[in-house]
Amino acid sequence: MLFKKKGLFTVSDAMKVIEIASRENAKEIVVMCEAIEEEAKRRLWDYANGVRLLADLMGEQREVRVEILEGYVSDKVKGIDLSEVSQ
Repeated sequence: MLFKKKGLFTVSDAMKVIEIASRENAKEIVVMCEAIEEEAKRRLWDYANGVRLLADLMGEQREVRVEILEGYVSDKVKGIDLSEVSQ
């Protein structure tokens, strides 16, 4: 799933992404933003590690890949615009 946000990607944005990705059972999270807080990066990576660890405990093969694209947000790329998503 691709999420994009112009401006600073914050911890609250990361929580929105995690909520949507867990609801949709996403295998991949791609975040496109101009800048991102370190704590927001940590939240996304912690979520991915948590999914992997829980799957290991349950004997499943599941993981979530997290990719962060920082610097430019294209309007032409289709994805979920976090400025339009309400909590």
